[in-house]
Amino acid sequence: MAAFILFGVVLSVFFAVLASLAVEGIEVYLVDNRLAEVEKWARPREAAGMASDLPAGLRFHRGEDIPRSLRGLPTGVSDAMVDGIGLHVLSGADERGPYVVVDHESDYEKVEVIVYSLFAGFFVGFVLLAIVLGRFVGRRIVSPIRELVNAVENGAASLPLTERKDELGVLARALDAHTAELREFLDRERFFTGDVSHELRTPLMVIMGAAEILLENGKDAAARAPAERIYRAAQEATECVTVLLTLARAPEIGQFAPVTVSGIARREVDRYQPMVASKPVRLLCSGDADISVRAPAELCTAAVANLIRNACQYTERGTVMVVLEPGRVIVEDTGPGLPDAVQQTLGQRSVAIPSSGSAGTGLGLSLVKRICDYLGATLAYENRAGGGSRFSIIFPPGFT
Repeated sequence: MAAFILFGVVLSVFFAVLASLAVEGIEVYLVDNRLAEVEKWARPREAAGMASDLPAGLRFHRGEDIPRSLRGLPTGVSDAMVDGIGLHVLSGADERGPYVVVDHESDYEKVEVIVYSLFAGFFVGFVLLAIVLGRFVGRRIVSPIRELVNAVENGAASLPLTERKDELGVLARALDAHTAELREFLDRERFFTGDVSHELRTPLMVIMGAAEILLENGKDAAARAPAERIYRAAQEATECVTVLLTLARAPEIGQFAPVTVSGIARREVDRYQPMVASKPVRLLCSGDADISVRAPAELCTAAVANLIRNACQYTERGTVMVVLEPGRVIVEDTGPGLPDAVQQTLGQRSVAIPSSGSAGTGLGLSLVKRICDYLGATLAYENRAGGGSRFSIIFPPGFT
């Protein structure tokens, strides 16, 4: 409605300006030129002493014959009011003195009033028409679109307007079909992830139990090392399954109790010390910031542990440092860094991150990024000064 009214006002003002210019131009042509023609005809005749037979309503006066109310007018055509009557007066002077040409019967002012009244009525009518059209368009198009938007935002099972035969009906049916297709796809993905996660838990628990028995009863050192690898791989697979199952369920973040991410980071640093024991690499943790978030503990553990594990695996010498700062966890290493292809895709949500470089094991950077998106956090990467990688998990303000 506001758009229609503004359009009506602007268009009316535009035509009013054009009409005003036209009226003024017509006045110059009809009145001023008429007086100028009378002056050209009557002045020579008056100078020659001849009678001037002027049309009705027109008078030529010179010198003392000029009415007092019309004396002293500026040269040219002007409007004068005498005894309540509007006059058009052409004033001038020559060698014989001043003179005036008076039009007593010009109805042009009345014509102007009529013309301007018509345009005022046109203006009011056009604004009223704009209001009517605006209300019609609002009820016919804008309100149904708002209803459709609200239904989509609220996740309605079926969308309104699908029975309409016009363009809005076509739009509503297309959105309904697309929403149903997306819902079916998401349900299939959720059910698949959940079913696979549940089905994998039982064999993984069996494998871990068997590995524990081998570790407790095994006396052969040669058999103990494979049993440890089996147990560690099964444990990592179990953690991965737990993370996938949690992501598939997609619960509300606010439902979870606060989790101390700083404590998780310190625990994971202690956990992965054996990975760097046989290499000239130090795994350290610095910073005393207390980072607490409302999130599933499994997801926080998986994200931090994956970054630490990858850094330890691909760093052959130097230091792997976990830094705890207010609102962020930083993992940096002196390894080879990330390949260019991985860096280019790291900031793109819809592109899978290649499993190469310092992110080729465990959950991978793709899943770490998914976890950060799920938590509302940001996974940032930058090259470390002096070589290596620097990953940061940044939690938004108010989330910690």
